[in-house]
Amino acid sequence: MSSNFTKLLPILATILVLILFVPEIVLATPTRFDSSHTVILAQATTSDLDIDLTPLQKQELQAIRQRRNREIVNILDSSQRAQLAHNLRHGDDLTQALRTLNLRPEQQDFIKAIVQLTNLKLRAIALRHALPVAHK
Repeated sequence: MSSNFTKLLPILATILVLILFVPEIVLATPTRFDSSHTVILAQATTSDLDIDLTPLQKQELQAIRQRRNREIVNILDSSQRAQLAHNLRHGDDLTQALRTLNLRPEQQDFIKAIVQLTNLKLRAIALRHALPVAHK
């Protein structure tokens, strides 16, 4: 039993070193979008710039934004998706691009709820990582 452990110990140590010291390794799988909808909604928030984040923390924030983007795109019809993509390519941020769309009231309510939930998640992550940890 101990000989098996001593054989596995260098392998485990190597894996641990790779995980800790190689931040370029992507741990999340890429999301699959419908090929007919090529809208990219990557937006940076000022809260990301205010605190120093690790690559894993940045990845958490990116995952939340990607989920928000997928949910918003799923609510829109094809002409609205095309208009949103056009607005984003021409320099509008997500809020500006959504304002120019002719959204139905229920779409507006859904998008507002998605954005509020996303903002709460982003704030929770920012607060969790910004607060100093007290060691006892």
